Amino acid sequence: MDFELLEKRKEVVYQLMCDKHYVPMKIKELAILLQVTKEMRPELEYVLDELIAEGKIEISKRGKYKKREKEVLTGTFVGHPKGFGFVEIEGREEDLFISEDNMMGALHQDQVEVELLPVKTGKRQEGRIVKILSHGITEIVGTYQKNKNFGFVIPDNQRFGKDIFIPLERSKGAVNGHKVVAEITDYGGERKKPEGKVKEIIGHINDPGTDVLSIVYAHELPVEFPEKVMNQAERTAEEVSDADRAFRTDLRAWTIVTIDGEDAKDLDDGVSLTKEGSLYHLGVHIADVTNYVQENSALDWEALKRGTSVYLADRVIPMLPHKLSNGICSLNEGKDRLALSCLMDIDEKGNVVAHQICESVIRVTRRMTYTSVKKILEDHDEQEIERYAELVPMFEQMEELAAILRKKRRKRGSIDFDFPETKMVLDERGIPVEIRPYDRNTATKLIEDFMLIANETVAEDYFWREVPFLYRTHENPDPEKIQKLATFIYNFGYSIKNTKDEIHPKELQKLLARIEDSPEEDLISRLTLRSMKQAKYTVECTGHFGLAAKYYCHFTSPIRRYPDLQIHRIIKESLRGKLNEQRMEHYQSILPKVAEQCSKLERRADEAERETEKMKKAQYMKRHIGEQYEGVISGITTWGIYVELPDTIEGMVHVSNMWDDMYYYKEETMEMVGSEFGKVYRLGQKVKVWVLDADPETRTIDFVLGAR
Repeated sequence: MDFELLEKRKEVVYQLMCDKHYVPMKIKELAILLQVTKEMRPELEYVLDELIAEGKIEISKRGKYKKREKEVLTGTFVGHPKGFGFVEIEGREEDLFISEDNMMGALHQDQVEVELLPVKTGKRQEGRIVKILSHGITEIVGTYQKNKNFGFVIPDNQRFGKDIFIPLERSKGAVNGHKVVAEITDYGGERKKPEGKVKEIIGHINDPGTDVLSIVYAHELPVEFPEKVMNQAERTAEEVSDADRAFRTDLRAWTIVTIDGEDAKDLDDGVSLTKEGSLYHLGVHIADVTNYVQENSALDWEALKRGTSVYLADRVIPMLPHKLSNGICSLNEGKDRLALSCLMDIDEKGNVVAHQICESVIRVTRRMTYTSVKKILEDHDEQEIERYAELVPMFEQMEELAAILRKKRRKRGSIDFDFPETKMVLDERGIPVEIRPYDRNTATKLIEDFMLIANETVAEDYFWREVPFLYRTHENPDPEKIQKLATFIYNFGYSIKNTKDEIHPKELQKLLARIEDSPEEDLISRLTLRSMKQAKYTVECTGHFGLAAKYYCHFTSPIRRYPDLQIHRIIKESLRGKLNEQRMEHYQSILPKVAEQCSKLERRADEAERETEKMKKAQYMKRHIGEQYEGVISGITTWGIYVELPDTIEGMVHVSNMWDDMYYYKEETMEMVGSEFGKVYRLGQKVKVWVLDADPETRTIDFVLGAR
């Protein structure tokens, strides 16, 4: 066959079918129209088959050929640092792969129209962007680079994909190395770069704190409080007044302690415990922030706008001004403070047999740290025991009760992923000098257990009152993801029972118990976590899968989480008999939006925290290039192997740096396999690596396998 001639004929046939006068017809009719002889018929059939394969034409059930009607969908374009991208479409499980040639100049977060192509990349359907409906990003944070007559901004967000051209007169005096916020004035196109102007100079990349501040700006986290909010905060009383104490349950004579980290300044939860016979009387006392943050006040609107406090490596961006969060709202030792107390009677099986939620006034006896309580309960440190002698019996009873509550939760199927969090020590310039796993000990678990039972108790109480409320819910995992997990763990000799549509959390808990201390523990734990959905705030009480709890809410942190603050208002109105029909309707109207916004802002905070952590880890490893470490393979993809070190730092061994063979990713077993010598790398496998490179700007760390 003359393939060059066939290509020309393909073009002729396709143009014919695109003609508006053309009607679908069979191959015999096409042959007559194109003056194709009997001998040339196989070539025409070949051309038609090629056009069908390319998705340009289609054949009906009656054997008639016509131009293919393309399906056009609407979605959000998500760029990839390597130049290609994806389109996420609501309601469609798999996103569409968009090659660089089919992007039509789309930028990260643009709303686009996309048509499906008849080809796939791996298992992913491909698409072609046909129209850009709107642009999702109006401002970008990046590094300014100056040329002689112009400048440009290299975006920190590598997904954006293009530098921003900045005319010199619109640079605001920025110099090389300045981190800036650039406003986009022209989005360009396929062959033209976007254009913009410098809106704000954040600082120079070498200035302390500029790195973290760039992430703050990139995620649009509000830093400074508006003047109106600060004025309102300044007018807040510094001491609890007699009027505020009135009509509250007076618990100032009770022994109440706060247990937090050494650096904590916003202390929003205190605990108390006594025991009578076999009954534990547990008190969880939470700062009554709503007394100082009135609904629809400037403070309230700003708190809702922030949604949560954000904890970054070198700073905290609080939800409330420090005057409140570290002052009158913080349960500081020896100070009268207003609280909402959840007082629970718990039997020796961990059942809450009675409870009371009340407005109280408390006075914290001692401000304890996790370190001190650990020394008392775990290390049996004589000096620490002597220092807190009057409190030691209560701490020992707390340890008893916490173990009972934990056992009960485990029995019903609560899943505990014990992955280490990262503790960073920074110098005065914000440079990390030490990175290690955060110590999760008896004291931290004890507080977790008490907060969990208080959250459950409050949620169940208000569920049965049938009033509008905000719940913390966690949906069941996607059955398809659980099926993939089941298939994978079968290779290791494990199984999980699950129906076609759902799995009980107890099955996953049993799995985690079976793999404990096994070589594959970390691997299967991670895959189990990845198979689960994100928790969120909702107005419906649909339960919390991970905790195996029917009723759950966030009640215990109103200084740093808006949902807790919101339900405190509802609880107080209910306790005071003011939750009438009008107020019920009010909460029914606002709570869905509050739930949606708080879930969204929580994700934003999590992303900023992760980005900062990755950047600081890259800064740390930049000073350790060439050094060797032992780690565990924590992830495998088509482009390489991820290795996590004992200090929680994770880096990647790119497949191009695996020099001893040509490796390919075997998806069904999640392995990296050498094609010539058959060497296999598996998740959870211990390996030695050395540090090849680290880039804080891109938040990446590159490893190479083996000894150097």
